[in-house]
Amino acid sequence: METFFRKAGEECELAPVTIALLVIGGGVALLFVILLVLRRRRDTDGELSLVRQPLLRKERPQGRYYGIPCDAEPVYAGWAWVSLASKNRTIGNAAKGQIITNFKNTVHGFKKFHGRAFDDPYVQGEKPKLPYSLHKLASGNTGIKVRYLDEDKVFTIEQVTAMLLTKLKETSESALKKPVVDCVISVLATAFDPYLGGRNFDEALVDNFCEEFKARYKLNVRENPRAILRLSQECEKLKKLMSANCSDLPINIECFMNDIDVTGKMNRVQFEELCAPFLMRVEAPLKAVMEQSKLSRDEIYAVEVVGGATRIPSIKERISKFFGKDVSTTLNADEAVARGCALQCAIMSPAFKVREFSITDVVPFPITLRWKSPTEDGVGECEVYSKNHAAPFSKVITFHKKEPFDLEAFYSLPQELPYPDIRIGRFSVQNVVPQPDGESSKVKVKVRVNVHGIFSVSSASLIEKQKGEGEDVQMDMEPTVQNEGRPEDQVRDRRSEKIHLNFTFVKFVFQPLHTILRFQSDKEAKQDPAAGGSKPKVKVKSTDLPILANIIRQLDRGVLNDFVEYESQMIVQDKLEKERNDAKNAVEEYVYDLRDKLCGIYEKYTTEEDSNRLTMMLEDTENWLYEEGEDQDKQVYVDKLEDLKVSGLALIVLFPIYTQDERYQHLNTEEMSNVEKCVNESMGWMNSKMNAQSQLTIAQDPVVKVADIISKIQVCVIRGYDSTI
Repeated sequence: METFFRKAGEECELAPVTIALLVIGGGVALLFVILLVLRRRRDTDGELSLVRQPLLRKERPQGRYYGIPCDAEPVYAGWAWVSLASKNRTIGNAAKGQIITNFKNTVHGFKKFHGRAFDDPYVQGEKPKLPYSLHKLASGNTGIKVRYLDEDKVFTIEQVTAMLLTKLKETSESALKKPVVDCVISVLATAFDPYLGGRNFDEALVDNFCEEFKARYKLNVRENPRAILRLSQECEKLKKLMSANCSDLPINIECFMNDIDVTGKMNRVQFEELCAPFLMRVEAPLKAVMEQSKLSRDEIYAVEVVGGATRIPSIKERISKFFGKDVSTTLNADEAVARGCALQCAIMSPAFKVREFSITDVVPFPITLRWKSPTEDGVGECEVYSKNHAAPFSKVITFHKKEPFDLEAFYSLPQELPYPDIRIGRFSVQNVVPQPDGESSKVKVKVRVNVHGIFSVSSASLIEKQKGEGEDVQMDMEPTVQNEGRPEDQVRDRRSEKIHLNFTFVKFVFQPLHTILRFQSDKEAKQDPAAGGSKPKVKVKSTDLPILANIIRQLDRGVLNDFVEYESQMIVQDKLEKERNDAKNAVEEYVYDLRDKLCGIYEKYTTEEDSNRLTMMLEDTENWLYEEGEDQDKQVYVDKLEDLKVSGLALIVLFPIYTQDERYQHLNTEEMSNVEKCVNESMGWMNSKMNAQSQLTIAQDPVVKVADIISKIQVCVIRGYDSTI
């Protein structure tokens, strides 16, 4: 994305770009194909030159910060893992490392369950493949059952996703040294196969070796979740190796099941035969993206492929054959999505100045409104957003009603939707009353797809005509479909003929819907049947109407607040557990550090008695850490560390003197002995005073005052000891 094309000798200029996205993905790995369509600009000799330049330039530090830095975590593939335990949660690669030891409580691959009911056939098909348990919520949605804080807990998919986003937010803030208040999340693009991805190829290998091990070793691998997970990890490695090698490659797993070692082998040809049904599905999204973008293959300048599944040579070959050109893999497969999000973050953030891009989001699936209508069918319908309609975008629809009415929103084409439930929600427009003369009132309803791609009925108003004098508002036939999108969309609309959607009701005659919906152009709408006559002038009163929204599978505000509060509690618990572990680790580190020094730099300067005493103390502390002290409160570890430091303080203080630091080379052996004696006396005095002070309350006078400490130091100086002690 940092490559810009320019003509030799001219200023760097970004050619007009059309970006179409293809996604093939259904789980762990996604295949993204980014099609960059560029207007070719050639030099006088016909050669195309290019130059790499930074895409972003920091302009000013203030403003809001978005997104996640690409270098936040060394391994990106492990981010979407959450592991829950008896005291805390681990997220990311740390959680991925617990998949074998804590598989029942380590959640991954949960994003595909968003918005799906528990009884969804896809959920039921995935359920046997998961090491953790799915649970049916009271709402009918899918939940995840785990053991957390020694209790059985059921989390919604939204809660688990929030755990992941919270971790990413913390990582971003730590790297940016700035608060993160918003983020950009990538979603499915123009054309995609939601049930095809790298995981399908992994599962094909797993199924193959399950059958092979059953025949050769009499092992039923499917009955052992831990064995399945280990086999899955090895098959993923084997798949990557086969992308670079054509020869037979081995798979070896020690102590796989029942202390039996298993082996197998596979080559690329066998793998492609095994995965032939999946490879055949690659071309369908390619055709779809070309049809929807209305581009020819000759207009495609370059094809960039990223994602785990693109490592498979047969997929590269199929894509290359379809477009008639070699595919490029210059983007980092693990960073590509994050980089795209980072670009969008930079565009949205006032803290960065970005080269100007024209980015138009679209509505991926057509949306239709339905309502009760006095027609033969009894219902009226209108497709308010067609497929790939620009977004964000608002439209105003005018109804003529005498009473409150409901609007049902749903996706128009169930066969294209990756979910079985086409419903979006029901919106009840309330407080609608007839006009004073008994006629139907004009009700204007605004529908909107916002910048997040969420559809809603945002407002409704009752238009009431009132006769009167003074400043009147002319009541023309107002277009009921209005563009309230971005400025570039408005310019485009001004250049083309506007289409007005009017609902015309004929009294006493119920006609079919297609005769009720009458389309007029601007020119026709402006023509007045009473040509030459004066237009009647009336006052207009607009009254906002309340709307009761019932969104399918949307969280209630109360439930959402409860989730936010519980997430805050889990964050606090994680923080406390981290502090406890840090305190415990500090004790362990001090034990190992002091033990190494007793056998190293301190050895010459420690008596055998002191060395044995300290060694025994360190050994006892180490045993305590793995036995009684395995699970103690933070303060216990803090106190234990203080005791250890006090015991080793004499060595730490005297070591610079013993080692004949340049500052102490003037001291002879007798003077060094006196220093050691003074140190021991001073430490005895300090410990006795500290013990006495600990017996007093904060309201009592202290045992030692500043003057006493100064006096003690002066005594040491007078006796000829170094005051730095």
